[in-house]
Amino acid sequence: MLVAFSVAPSGGASPAGEGDGASVHDAVAAAVEVVRASGLPNSTDSMFTTIEGEWDEVFDVVKRATEAVGAYGSRVSLVLKADIRPGHTGELTGKVERLEAALERRTGE
Repeated sequence: MLVAFSVAPSGGASPAGEGDGASVHDAVAAAVEVVRASGLPNSTDSMFTTIEGEWDEVFDVVKRATEAVGAYGSRVSLVLKADIRPGHTGELTGKVERLEAALERRTGE
């Protein structure tokens, strides 16, 4: 299963010692730190973090990443998209590799 998610704080609270100037990227960094520490395959781009694994382990990481962002605001916004394909692994890179191969075939015609 692949899960792409984006999580961001809103509201006025910020972590102790951070002051009112804590930025959204600091909150996102806290979430990405949780994802990377999980040991699950993952990738972060400018809009989403994608994580690969089994249902329970992936959603546990998403929950903990969301909780980490919660320290930066009184509300948290979570956007999530899942590709649930039982029996398939390595799709974090496999899907991109198949796309690149298709593009290469098209330019070679």
